[in-house]
Amino acid sequence: MKKLCFVATIPAVLQSFLAGHISACTEQWPVKIVSAPIDTDLLRDLEAPFIPLAIERKVSPWRDLLVLIQLVILFRRERFDLVHSIMPKTGFLSMLAAWLAGVPNRVHTFTGQVWANKRGWKRWIFKQFDKMIVRFATHVLADSPSQRAFLVAEGVFPANKGIVIEQGSICGVDTQRFHPDSRIKNAVRAELGIGPDQTVILFLGRLNRDKGMPELAAAFTDIAARHADVMLLLVGAEEDFPFPRIEEICGTFRNRLRRVNFTPTPERYMAAADIFCLPSHREGFGQVIIEAAASGVPAVASRIYGITDAIEDGKTGLLFPAGDVGALTQALLKLIVNRDVRQQMGTAARARALELFPSQRITQQMLVFYSGLLR
Repeated sequence: MKKLCFVATIPAVLQSFLAGHISACTEQWPVKIVSAPIDTDLLRDLEAPFIPLAIERKVSPWRDLLVLIQLVILFRRERFDLVHSIMPKTGFLSMLAAWLAGVPNRVHTFTGQVWANKRGWKRWIFKQFDKMIVRFATHVLADSPSQRAFLVAEGVFPANKGIVIEQGSICGVDTQRFHPDSRIKNAVRAELGIGPDQTVILFLGRLNRDKGMPELAAAFTDIAARHADVMLLLVGAEEDFPFPRIEEICGTFRNRLRRVNFTPTPERYMAAADIFCLPSHREGFGQVIIEAAASGVPAVASRIYGITDAIEDGKTGLLFPAGDVGALTQALLKLIVNRDVRQQMGTAARARALELFPSQRITQQMLVFYSGLLR
């Protein structure tokens, strides 16, 4: 019987992006999952045994070396036939360890590059780690066609390497979970003190600079000064751009901000929104955009690789140049003041999500991919 192992830095990533694949795989093969021992309750619904390993997101040479040794020992002991990793540093450690342990099938999924918006030596160093992932992996996946094109153009892997499943996205979107729901919309708004007729701009993700938090805060401040009925809802864990800093930028309009920490039920907040906003500087695909789309919510997002696969500009949402606060403001205003346009785009967005990104189809194609390797 073939044995599989999935490795990610944190359980939230396994739960958010790979849960469907893992559950489907457990019906055919023995599967184990490896991640840091935090928030492990997120994995309680998975039928795969959990192996805790103290993987850290930040670079820590001695601890990373220890994790590498532990992974080599684990992979040799378990004699896995396939190891699949996700997230940059974990990908490097897992693919190197799997190579050293002689795992025959070593798969890594690229989900956006930490070096994409960096310059100088930092860009070069992080890029070399991605190249080494490709060297140690037997197969690499990219979660969008435009990300794959970027990686080929940057010389990370050759034109004959790199696979995109279906139209992109790691896992697609569960269209039964993410869908328009007026009952949930009203309930969430009541919980957060938002009126039924107010316009809600939603951001869902980590609060950091790479996600465009400074630009979003500045754009909302301008919008709030013009429209008294607009609210900004931020859902996600704080990183290098904490919520108090956003409140500081918004100044007298801070009372029109709403904040929710990391949530295992993002679909509730998608249902409550009118506009989804992702002003990110780097993305592999923009999974949250198609989740919003399935909820009937149009998106305003940066015109960068990855996101350009998630939005059909002018039809399911609006794209603007990354970092351009003025363009972001104007794109949001266009959907704020044109309710009919907003609704048309939301309807088109849901139709596109249903057609191109259903999770069942992408999971089925992943099973075909794994089966082909394990044969």
